[in-house]
Amino acid sequence: MDANSLHADYRLWQRFQRQEQLGREHQAALRKLADTGAMASRVTEAYRSMADRAAKEGASYRALFQRRRDNGENLACEGWLFVRRVLAEGGTTRIRATLFETFTLEEGDITPSAESPIKITLDIYDELLVQKSMKLGCRTDRHDDERDTRFITFLDSVRGDLHQYL
Repeated sequence: MDANSLHADYRLWQRFQRQEQLGREHQAALRKLADTGAMASRVTEAYRSMADRAAKEGASYRALFQRRRDNGENLACEGWLFVRRVLAEGGTTRIRATLFETFTLEEGDITPSAESPIKITLDIYDELLVQKSMKLGCRTDRHDDERDTRFITFLDSVRGDLHQYL
Protein backbone atom coordinates (compact mmCIF):
# COMPACT_ATOMS: atom_id res chain seq x y z
CA MET A 1 0.00 0.00 0.00
CA ASP A 2 1.52 3.32 -1.03
CA ALA A 3 1.62 6.39 1.20
CA ASN A 4 -1.03 8.31 -0.79
CA SER A 5 -3.68 5.60 -0.45
CA LEU A 6 -2.76 5.14 3.21
CA HIS A 7 -3.31 8.88 3.84
CA ALA A 8 -6.59 8.79 1.89
CA ASP A 9 -7.80 5.83 3.99
CA TYR A 10 -6.81 7.66 7.16
CA ARG A 11 -8.70 10.82 6.13
CA LEU A 12 -11.76 8.70 5.30
CA TRP A 13 -11.51 7.00 8.72
CA GLN A 14 -11.32 10.45 10.36
CA ARG A 15 -14.44 11.52 8.48
CA PHE A 16 -16.38 8.48 9.73
CA GLN A 17 -15.12 9.10 13.28
CA ARG A 18 -16.35 12.71 13.08
CA GLN A 19 -19.70 11.48 11.74
CA GLU A 20 -20.06 9.10 14.67
CA GLN A 21 -19.16 11.82 17.17
CA LEU A 22 -21.70 14.25 15.68
CA GLY A 23 -24.38 11.55 15.71
CA ARG A 24 -23.81 10.89 19.42
CA GLU A 25 -23.77 14.62 20.20
CA HIS A 26 -27.01 15.20 18.27
CA GLN A 27 -28.79 12.30 20.01
CA ALA A 28 -27.64 13.54 23.43
CA ALA A 29 -28.89 17.08 22.65
CA LEU A 30 -32.27 15.69 21.52
CA ARG A 31 -32.59 13.69 24.75
CA LYS A 32 -31.68 16.73 26.83
CA LEU A 33 -34.23 18.88 25.00
CA ALA A 34 -36.90 16.21 25.54
CA ASP A 35 -36.01 15.86 29.23
CA THR A 36 -36.33 19.60 29.82
CA GLY A 37 -39.81 19.58 28.31
CA ALA A 38 -39.04 22.69 26.25
CA MET A 39 -42.11 23.90 24.41
CA ALA A 40 -42.21 25.66 21.03
CA SER A 41 -42.91 29.03 22.68
CA ARG A 42 -39.71 28.79 24.76
CA VAL A 43 -37.61 27.69 21.77
CA THR A 44 -39.12 30.50 19.70
CA GLU A 45 -37.94 33.04 22.28
CA ALA A 46 -34.43 31.60 22.04
CA TYR A 47 -34.51 32.04 18.25
CA ARG A 48 -35.75 35.63 18.72
CA SER A 49 -32.72 36.27 20.90
CA MET A 50 -30.47 34.76 18.21
CA ALA A 51 -32.05 36.98 15.54
CA ASP A 52 -31.54 40.06 17.70
CA ARG A 53 -27.90 39.22 18.33
CA ALA A 54 -27.38 38.39 14.64
CA ALA A 55 -28.71 41.82 13.65
CA LYS A 56 -26.60 43.67 16.21
CA GLU A 57 -23.39 41.64 16.20
CA GLY A 58 -23.51 39.39 13.14
CA ALA A 59 -23.67 36.30 15.37
CA SER A 60 -24.07 32.81 13.93
CA TYR A 61 -24.89 29.77 16.06
CA ARG A 62 -23.71 26.19 15.81
CA ALA A 63 -26.47 23.82 14.71
CA LEU A 64 -26.71 20.06 14.41
CA PHE A 65 -29.42 18.45 12.31
CA GLN A 66 -30.32 15.18 10.65
CA ARG A 67 -30.30 14.70 6.89
CA ARG A 68 -32.14 11.79 5.31
CA ARG A 69 -30.07 10.14 2.61
CA ASP A 70 -31.45 8.45 -0.50
CA ASN A 71 -31.33 5.04 1.23
CA GLY A 72 -33.56 6.36 4.06
CA GLU A 73 -30.78 6.58 6.65
CA ASN A 74 -30.60 9.72 8.81
CA LEU A 75 -27.13 11.12 9.47
CA ALA A 76 -26.12 14.06 11.62
CA CYS A 77 -24.75 17.17 9.88
CA GLU A 78 -23.19 20.29 11.36
CA GLY A 79 -23.47 23.91 10.36
CA TRP A 80 -23.71 27.49 11.57
CA LEU A 81 -27.05 29.27 11.54
CA PHE A 82 -27.41 33.01 10.99
CA VAL A 83 -30.96 33.75 12.15
CA ARG A 84 -32.45 36.61 10.14
CA ARG A 85 -36.10 36.67 11.21
CA VAL A 86 -38.67 34.95 13.42
CA LEU A 87 -42.21 34.93 12.02
CA ALA A 88 -45.06 33.82 14.29
CA GLU A 89 -48.57 33.96 12.91
CA GLY A 90 -51.68 31.85 13.09
CA GLY A 91 -50.20 29.24 15.41
CA THR A 92 -47.14 28.53 13.27
CA THR A 93 -43.63 29.79 13.84
CA ARG A 94 -41.12 30.04 11.02
CA ILE A 95 -37.48 30.97 11.21
CA ARG A 96 -35.77 32.59 8.23
CA ALA A 97 -32.08 31.87 8.44
CA THR A 98 -28.91 31.29 6.50
CA LEU A 99 -27.14 27.97 6.96
CA PHE A 100 -23.41 27.48 6.51
CA GLU A 101 -22.85 23.72 6.38
CA THR A 102 -19.54 22.74 7.95
CA PHE A 103 -19.73 18.93 7.98
CA THR A 104 -21.54 16.22 6.05
CA LEU A 105 -20.41 12.63 5.60
CA GLU A 106 -20.28 13.05 1.83
CA GLU A 107 -18.20 16.26 1.88
CA GLY A 108 -16.33 15.96 5.17
CA ASP A 109 -15.28 19.29 6.66
CA ILE A 110 -16.57 22.28 4.68
CA THR A 111 -14.97 25.71 5.01
CA PRO A 112 -17.50 28.56 4.86
CA SER A 113 -17.14 30.83 1.83
CA ALA A 114 -19.15 33.32 -0.19
CA GLU A 115 -20.60 30.40 -2.21
CA SER A 116 -21.61 28.28 0.78
CA PRO A 117 -24.55 30.07 2.48
CA ILE A 118 -27.98 28.48 1.96
CA LYS A 119 -31.13 30.44 2.76
CA ILE A 120 -33.51 28.18 4.69
CA THR A 121 -36.83 28.30 6.51
CA LEU A 122 -37.37 26.33 9.71
CA ASP A 123 -40.67 25.37 11.34
CA ILE A 124 -40.93 25.14 15.13
CA TYR A 125 -43.75 23.09 16.59
CA ASP A 126 -44.72 21.05 19.63
CA GLU A 127 -44.79 17.27 19.32
CA LEU A 128 -46.05 14.45 21.47
CA LEU A 129 -43.18 12.29 22.72
CA VAL A 130 -44.17 8.72 23.45
CA GLN A 131 -41.42 6.76 25.15
CA LYS A 132 -41.84 5.44 28.67
CA SER A 133 -44.54 8.04 29.19
CA MET A 134 -46.32 10.63 27.11
CA LYS A 135 -45.11 14.21 27.26
CA LEU A 136 -44.92 17.24 25.02
CA GLY A 137 -41.69 18.34 23.41
CA CYS A 138 -40.52 20.69 20.71
CA ARG A 139 -39.20 20.01 17.24
CA THR A 140 -37.54 22.21 14.62
CA ASP A 141 -37.53 20.98 11.02
CA ARG A 142 -36.60 22.56 7.73
CA HIS A 143 -39.70 23.77 5.87
CA ASP A 144 -38.17 24.06 2.41
CA ASP A 145 -36.33 20.70 2.35
CA GLU A 146 -37.98 17.77 4.11
CA ARG A 147 -34.71 15.80 4.21
CA ASP A 148 -33.29 18.12 6.93
CA THR A 149 -34.95 17.61 10.31
CA ARG A 150 -34.47 17.90 14.08
CA PHE A 151 -32.39 21.07 14.18
CA ILE A 152 -30.66 21.72 17.49
CA THR A 153 -29.12 25.18 17.72
CA PHE A 154 -26.66 25.86 20.54
CA LEU A 155 -26.86 29.25 22.26
CA ASP A 156 -23.41 28.80 23.78
CA SER A 157 -21.55 28.21 20.48
CA VAL A 158 -21.36 31.56 18.69
CA ARG A 159 -19.13 33.03 16.02
CA GLY A 160 -19.23 36.44 14.40
CA ASP A 161 -17.10 36.04 11.29
CA LEU A 162 -19.65 34.50 8.90
CA HIS A 163 -21.72 37.62 8.21
CA GLN A 164 -19.05 38.69 5.71
CA TYR A 165 -20.29 35.90 3.39
CA LEU A 166 -23.95 36.95 3.43
